[in-house]
Amino acid sequence: MSAFNKKYYYLITIQYLGYRFHGWQKQPDVKTLHLMVDRTLNFILEGKRFKSLASGRTDAMVSAEETAIELFLYEPITDKNAFLKLFNTNLPQDIRALTIKEVDEKFNIINNPKVKEYLYLFAFGDKFHPFCAPILTTILDDLDVNLMKQGAKLFEGEHYLKTYCYKPSDNGIYKREILTCEIVENTIYTANFFPKKSYLLRIRGKGFMRNQIRLMMGTLIDLGKNKLSLKDIENSLLPDNTVKMEYIAPASGLILKSVEFE
Repeated sequence: MSAFNKKYYYLITIQYLGYRFHGWQKQPDVKTLHLMVDRTLNFILEGKRFKSLASGRTDAMVSAEETAIELFLYEPITDKNAFLKLFNTNLPQDIRALTIKEVDEKFNIINNPKVKEYLYLFAFGDKFHPFCAPILTTILDDLDVNLMKQGAKLFEGEHYLKTYCYKPSDNGIYKREILTCEIVENTIYTANFFPKKSYLLRIRGKGFMRNQIRLMMGTLIDLGKNKLSLKDIENSLLPDNTVKMEYIAPASGLILKSVEFE
């Protein structure tokens, strides 16, 4: 490989508030996270050739505590700390770069095995402060949280999850393993305008389908409202079931907590 064509590879971790964006992926005529990241990179790299890839895509209004992008360059970054500072100076306020490290050509951000952890933040039983809206979903009805905790545990393990995929095709891979699925009281995110008590759905796995976690959360909310039973959830996880879960929980309560590369 000639010096001109030599590539340099960098792994950058970032976090963002997704509330005002139409998701990660670039789309015509709308503001997306990838658009803003690439626009900023183009500015600070002064038009030099680059390419950026994300470890996965988040939907409109979904936030990330920590996720990653891989940056491909044809010139090395000589001072990574200075680069990170310049990147943050020019990124919008609701996107922040956390770390940068050099990786080699063997690293592939798409195909490298990884575990993703998501959180879904919610509270119920009242109308809460509007400032909560970007990261916390409010359910006005009362919910049976103890029943929801039992329901969440049913998702752990390997199951057939076609019911929890938005517009599934006939040739998708729907047998997936969920490493952790639990509902706990929220002690991670606090603010003086938050309700006194809020909760988190915590879920970990190697891969998730479109709207899978929001469909699972919607199912647990319906369980908490006694619209569904634990048996309904058990049946929905069986191969060739005809159960259809239709309630997709709002996107703004969903947070990508971390991406761990193995």
